[in-house]
Amino acid sequence: MTMRQTIEIEVPLHCGRCKKKIMSICTTADGVCSVSFERGGKDKVVIKGEGVDAARVTACLREKVNKYAELISVAKDS
Repeated sequence: MTMRQTIEIEVPLHCGRCKKKIMSICTTADGVCSVSFERGGKDKVVIKGEGVDAARVTACLREKVNKYAELISVAKDS
């Protein structure tokens, strides 16, 4: 049984094109249910899903969109 989780990745959002690329990378990852963006002190993407490989998604974002993507947290949802 896989657990539901919430993953937060800090990634600078420069433009609409970056946002679109981030969205397509995150939504194609296995187990992802939803993807949302949060803008505040730091821009971040919040991914909710089951059994998502957070390290792999972060590495993919670094490689394809922004080398400064950083995994902030992976929390288990109840």
